[in-house]
Amino acid sequence: MHNPQLNAHGELTHLLSIDGLPREVLTHILDTASNFLEVSDRDVKKVPLLRGKSVFNLFFENSTRTRTTFEIAAKRLSADVINLDVSRSSTAKGETLLDTIDNLVAMHADMFVVRHAASGAPYLIADHLRRVGRDDVHVVNAGDGRHAHPTQGLLDMYTIRHYKKDFTNLTVAVVGDILHSRVARSDIHALTTLGAAEVRAVAPKTLLPTAVEKMGVRVCLNLAEGIKDCDVIIMLRLQNERMNGTLLPSAGEYSRCYGLTPEILALAKPDAIVMHPGPMNRGVEIDSEVADGPQAVILPQVTFGIAVRMAVMSIVAGN
Repeated sequence: MHNPQLNAHGELTHLLSIDGLPREVLTHILDTASNFLEVSDRDVKKVPLLRGKSVFNLFFENSTRTRTTFEIAAKRLSADVINLDVSRSSTAKGETLLDTIDNLVAMHADMFVVRHAASGAPYLIADHLRRVGRDDVHVVNAGDGRHAHPTQGLLDMYTIRHYKKDFTNLTVAVVGDILHSRVARSDIHALTTLGAAEVRAVAPKTLLPTAVEKMGVRVCLNLAEGIKDCDVIIMLRLQNERMNGTLLPSAGEYSRCYGLTPEILALAKPDAIVMHPGPMNRGVEIDSEVADGPQAVILPQVTFGIAVRMAVMSIVAGN
């Protein structure tokens, strides 16, 4: 099957999902991000790789952190960045998504960073650009529906590699609302592709996707079992905005059974790291004591996120 993200030479032209990308491509992105990390430590935090290029941030769904890190990353690559609050603009007046894209292409857009509540929206845009013969315009998925959040998956992999060096012996637990989490899907695809020894999906039955085992994970319905002897723990936010009341009795109940406390964390390996894509619900899926504790690497994740997004944008634009 043709992967719409790769060109005829197997180079990345869009980043739509981690699913289906070969290990070499993922490793190339992570290696490139390492080079960009030191740019962030310079007095002048700029490299000219995207000078003269226009990057349009199309956020049909809110996200301060993701949008800001994409904006910083594009500016550090010397791109011109245009932020569009699309929810309040033309699409609200009835213009279709692809009409909006055509108009922005007419304004010489070189790259679209797209976040959309509908799964598959970035694919739709990439396919449309191909059909209108604009293979020189690139799409980066900044999160689509419940489907994928590839740059978050990559920055999570970067964080794990930074602290653990190698994936092959790692046991990683992905904990929480896996059903609604595009981050969980991207993380699981990335971890299995990069050769993690064991990936555990830890959640109540109601928050697990059907046939999640097919993704190559071990399902644990019990938190203590899921955390035991782990090297890496990725906590997920309870996505209240995507839930109806039938899935969970209450946040308090969830917290009691699936909240990461210092006592539960003690079951993991002593050098285990704790991650969270943010924003955190403190006291629900994660205790403040854990979130602010020595094993949490939640703020470094954000720092690494800028370097990873710089790597993705420079690679897709570089073809």
